[in-house]
Amino acid sequence: MFRDESVSVPVEEGRTYDVNIQDVGRNGDGIARIEGFVVFVPNTNVGDEVQIKVERVLPKFAFATVVE
Repeated sequence: MFRDESVSVPVEEGRTYDVNIQDVGRNGDGIARIEGFVVFVPNTNVGDEVQIKVERVLPKFAFATVVE
């Protein structure tokens, strides 16, 4: 059964968001949460407040880069 991902995923590829890095993942990437949705952000540390650009969205998480 398919579910409509556009309803359950609160981020969009190409958009920017202001986030706080709350955790660090297994591979050392920072983790931000947008409405509870996990976004991995490389080259960040817990406590960083950064603007990110979402590069890739998957059903359960997304990948983003820091906007310079």
